[in-house]
Amino acid sequence: MPLFKTSVFADDRRVGHLRPLDSASGTRSIAFWPHSIDATVWTKRLAFLLLLTASGAALSSCTDARSEPQAPVPTAVDVAPVFEKKIHIWDEFNGRIAAVDSVEIRPRVTGYIDKVNYREGDEVKRGDLLFTIDQRPYRAALLSASARLARAEALIATTKDRKERGAALRKSKFISDEDANDRSRDHEQAQADVLEAKAARDIAELNLTFTEVRAPIDGKVGEAKLTEGNLAVADQTFLTTVVSQDTVYVDFDPDEHSYLRYAAQARDTKTSISDLLVKVGLANEEGFPHSAKISFLNNEVDSATGSIRLRAVLTNKEKVFTPGLYARVQVARNSENHVLLVDDKAILTDQDRRFVYILDANNNAVRKDINVGRLIDGLRVIDAGLKPDDKIVVAGFQKIYASGTPVSPSAVTMTSTID
Repeated sequence: MPLFKTSVFADDRRVGHLRPLDSASGTRSIAFWPHSIDATVWTKRLAFLLLLTASGAALSSCTDARSEPQAPVPTAVDVAPVFEKKIHIWDEFNGRIAAVDSVEIRPRVTGYIDKVNYREGDEVKRGDLLFTIDQRPYRAALLSASARLARAEALIATTKDRKERGAALRKSKFISDEDANDRSRDHEQAQADVLEAKAARDIAELNLTFTEVRAPIDGKVGEAKLTEGNLAVADQTFLTTVVSQDTVYVDFDPDEHSYLRYAAQARDTKTSISDLLVKVGLANEEGFPHSAKISFLNNEVDSATGSIRLRAVLTNKEKVFTPGLYARVQVARNSENHVLLVDDKAILTDQDRRFVYILDANNNAVRKDINVGRLIDGLRVIDAGLKPDDKIVVAGFQKIYASGTPVSPSAVTMTSTID
C-alpha cells in the first residue's frame, strides 16, 4: 500500500496510508500516526475539527430546507358542461346562382339599327320593344309582295272565266278537248300563283315585324352591344341578353360520399332526394336565411371531380339574387339528432389537431383531442372525442401549459360564454 502525505494543520504533518475502497459508502479512509504530542493539544484540535464538521452539516441542512419546491398554486379557470341540443346535421357546399331563363337577343333580319328603345339594366316584360331596325326596305318588300298577290288574284278570275267558257264550248264541239283542258290548267296554275303570292306577302309582313326586336321573356335586360347606325346581321349579331328574375337556380356539386348518403337516406325514409332540406346564403349574409327546393339531379357523377350536379330553386321576388353570384348551400344530412356543442373559443389547435381541456375528478385540466363539425350560434358541433358529462375549460386555459395541470374551477354555463 503506498504512503500518503496529509496535513491537518500547517505545522502538523503526518505520514499515513490510503485504505482500500469501502464498497458500501464508495469512499476511502486515511490512517496516520501522530508524533508524540501533548494529549491535551491533540484533544483540542480534534474537538475543533468535529465542531467544523457539525457546523457544515447544519448549514447544509438549512440550505436543503430552503430549496424544497413549494406546492403549485392551482390556475383559476371557468368550466362549463358540454351543451347538448337536438338539431339537424347539415353539409355545406359552394354554389352559383343561375337564371331560370336566359336569352341572347339576336336579330332575325339584316339591317341597320334605327333605335335602341330601352335603358340598360331595366326590368322588361315579354313583348317590350328593345331595338328597331330600319324598316323602309321591308315596307317596300311588303308592298311588292302585296302587288304580286293582287295580280295573281286578278289573273285567277280571268282564268276561271276562260275555264268555264271552255267547258261550255267543248260540249258544243266548238273547241277541242285539248283547248278546254289547257284553259282548266291555266286556272289551276293561277290558283297556285295566288297561294305563292300570299306566302310571299306573309313573309314580307313577318320580316317587317322582325325589324322590331322585342323581349321574348320577362326579366332584366343587359347592355346594348350595338347602338344606332350599326349593321345587325340576321341570326348572327349579338344585341343583348334578357334574364329572368322572379325565380332563380342555385347549382352546387356534392361529393359522391354525400350523394350516396342522401340516396340511402331517401331509400330508408321512402322519399326522394328532392325532399332534402336546402338553405342558401350569399357571401354578405350571416347564416343561411333562404329556403330552397331541389329541382334537378344530374344522371351521372363527374368522374374527373367525383361530384354530381344538384340544382335547387329559389324564389326571388325581392330581386336579391343575381345570376352568377357565389352562394353558400346547406343540405340537411338527416333528421334531427342530439349533438354535443362546445364554445368555439374553447377549442385549441395543435398543428392539424383540435383539442380542449376537460376537468377530471381531481380538478386537473386534461387535454382531449376532438373532431369538430359546423358552427351554430357560436357553439361548435363536436363529432367525436367528448362525452355528455364532460366539463370543458372555457376561460383561463391560456395559463394551462400541459395536460394534467391543477386548476381551481369556477362553474359557468356553456351558452353564457358566447359574446
